[in-house]
Amino acid sequence: MTKHYVLSLNPHAQHDWERCTLRNPITAERPDLASLIAEAVGECGGSYLVAVNIEIKVLEQAPISQSERIHFEMPVVMPAPQLKELVA
Repeated sequence: MTKHYVLSLNPHAQHDWERCTLRNPITAERPDLASLIAEAVGECGGSYLVAVNIEIKVLEQAPISQSERIHFEMPVVMPAPQLKELVA
């Protein structure tokens, strides 16, 4: 069974779950790999020891868009000057 997905790698993503995503190229849904394996095994209930071979072929690569390259930098804040003690 051959399935095609779009793998997006964004090392500058704001959240961990956005750094590596796998999506269906038509529906944009994330694949449920367990369901795909169950579909290949069949409908008979039980526990199965399965071997899963994943062969990766890069068919096309698109560069990261400028909006995905935005880096969030924290501004440099200078410490407040120390105030001298007031003596009455």
